[in-house]
Amino acid sequence: MIEQPVGRPLPVLPDAPAGRTVIGDPAAVKIAAIAARSVPGVHALGPGAGRALGAIRDAVGASEPSHGVKVEVGQTQIAVDISLIAEYGYALHALADAVRGAVYDALTDMVGLEVIEVNVEVLDVHLPQPAETKADRVRTTGSTGATQIKPPVE
Repeated sequence: MIEQPVGRPLPVLPDAPAGRTVIGDPAAVKIAAIAARSVPGVHALGPGAGRALGAIRDAVGASEPSHGVKVEVGQTQIAVDISLIAEYGYALHALADAVRGAVYDALTDMVGLEVIEVNVEVLDVHLPQPAETKADRVRTTGSTGATQIKPPVE
């Protein structure tokens, strides 16, 4: 058996038997999804309803990492469509370019087909949860039941 570092092509052996290799859509989809999720600023892949179902699948251990990614794999080329939710604060065009580059690099390195396009659709922007809500700042103290309001934490 030939040992190979992760992400590196195996050497071509001169006495290897001839044959055909077919890359299945699920393999390419997972590679693209992992690459897209690795980009800082990507909150999630896919539309909202699908993410809710994905959270349920995650809870029962049946995670679907490829939600929000579609591929078309040909004999020598591959095309990818990715829909994502961005984190608030990231420039959306720059984020899409970074996702496009990461997916292109991952598919080129791991699948070995010509990537003809990576289309990125930013569906929504995820807003961060406030550190402390107004209700959290109001509290009752002492035996008199007096209410004190704490200043917001910044």
